[in-house]
Amino acid sequence: MTESILTELYSQILNQIGEDINRDGLVNTPGRAARAIQYLTKGYSQNLQDVVNNAVFETDNNQMVIVKDIELYSLCEHHLLPFIGKCHVAYLPKGKVIGLSKIARIVDMYARRLQIQETLTNQIALAIQTVTNSAGVGVIIEAQHLCMMMRGVEKQNSVMKTSMMLGAFKASVNTRLEFLNLVKD
Repeated sequence: MTESILTELYSQILNQIGEDINRDGLVNTPGRAARAIQYLTKGYSQNLQDVVNNAVFETDNNQMVIVKDIELYSLCEHHLLPFIGKCHVAYLPKGKVIGLSKIARIVDMYARRLQIQETLTNQIALAIQTVTNSAGVGVIIEAQHLCMMMRGVEKQNSVMKTSMMLGAFKASVNTRLEFLNLVKD
């Protein structure tokens, strides 16, 4: 959808809630909101192959690789309100490693789509597994959801945690525990 169409739609929304889009503080808001929503959902225009950009390298390492505390920002598909948190990703290489920044880029690609946290967790794990063909992948996301904080039950200190364990992370309690212990604060 083009920015001009989104701008018009945001103007209509503001009118419908009783705002005057011609008042000083709102004159440019529809355009800013249109650009913001395009940025916040840019993951729809990205794909895994382009994000990884051939940054997969041969290795003899078969020990766990972990990237923790990757910041993420997403929008829930139910209310279009943000959820904000961090993601921890681990994998067990089996001949290949992925460039470090590509893990964060994969997280961002999927986070910049409307969805629920459970789906986001699964998408990241499956993408890492697809790219690395590793012996296992573990992903944990911890996030606060503004849809739960600003409206509804209004619980300010609630944190949702989701995990997805594939391969050795699912099959081996020891592998899973090593990951969980290494990402603990």
